[in-house]
Amino acid sequence: MSIIPGYSHPDFTAQHLVLAPVVSVEPAPADGVVPSQFHGTSNHPEYLHLGNGRWLLVPESRMDTVLVLAGDVVEAMEPRRVRKGDQVVIGRTENGEEGIYVHIDGFEQSSAEAVDKFSFRTRGTRETPFSRSYDELYNVLRHDRDHGHIVWVLGPAVAFDKDSRNAMQGLIENGYCHGLLAGNALATHDLEAALFGTGLGQDIYSQTLKPLGHYNHLDTINEVRRRGSIARTIEELKIKEGIIYACERKGIPYVLAGSIRDDGPLPEVISDTYKAQDAMREHARKATIVVALATQLHSIAFGNMVPSYKVLPDGDVRPIFFYIVDMTEFSADKLANRGSAQAVAILTNAQDFIVNLWNNLKG
Repeated sequence: MSIIPGYSHPDFTAQHLVLAPVVSVEPAPADGVVPSQFHGTSNHPEYLHLGNGRWLLVPESRMDTVLVLAGDVVEAMEPRRVRKGDQVVIGRTENGEEGIYVHIDGFEQSSAEAVDKFSFRTRGTRETPFSRSYDELYNVLRHDRDHGHIVWVLGPAVAFDKDSRNAMQGLIENGYCHGLLAGNALATHDLEAALFGTGLGQDIYSQTLKPLGHYNHLDTINEVRRRGSIARTIEELKIKEGIIYACERKGIPYVLAGSIRDDGPLPEVISDTYKAQDAMREHARKATIVVALATQLHSIAFGNMVPSYKVLPDGDVRPIFFYIVDMTEFSADKLANRGSAQAVAILTNAQDFIVNLWNNLKG
């Protein structure tokens, strides 16, 4: 099997699709308000029948958006972004009955192996072996380093350990990151580690608590706010290592989304939730693989922004890979329950995962 699975379009010669009506639209009655029978999207490939057997593939279908149709162009957008008069697709069926077809098995690979009606271990759990998941991840990352857009969604645990922090820096500096999404905490504690060698006052290698160490992250935030930016702080304080340093050095964009519980925050943190969502969505549009590591809320939020597929400039369609890495099954289950069923879970701690990844990709 190739690294990137091929895609099979629906069979539009099937009788129920040949007989499908043209998709219907209604104008939005007001800004941020959509017609009552609006079609809510999934993250699967969705097609609209424009008439005479022409089916239009929605280029960026994702969870809980509506479709605005303008001639032969369709855009998936959040209802809050809809403007009065936009032609919004209506219909609540998904198999062509109202000119809308949701295609759920375009990337399925045929298998000659017989599958019993009953078998053990059909669902990923903490007992699941992840060797194959790792191997597939290595291969996709190597491919997409040069041919895709790799997005990382990181929690602060990645910066709390010396080895995991070094490994993530190595991945960024060697081209395995094209965008990083996080919150105030990841950036704050990464910079704290650069300045004080601690994470929340604890040595990131020995785990010993430093005297007055609980001030370190607050002092870090204060130093950055005094200078007005992370970039200026890195330059003036001569910071030469870390995750954020690597992003700045390599010109990798990062989005820091604010939270109600943030200290500070750092100047680059986007405190307006919807502006942060819009900034994250720019990477959702580009992503070909997402690795969400040790952060529940950011993983679930970004998972809902990401389609399961990407239409390439040449018209080909490829899957968007989504890996969620956590010590518990909760995040993976929650993500699947919110519609991102294609997400692959690897259940382990942040340090073991990221160090293993770097050891297999470096060199």
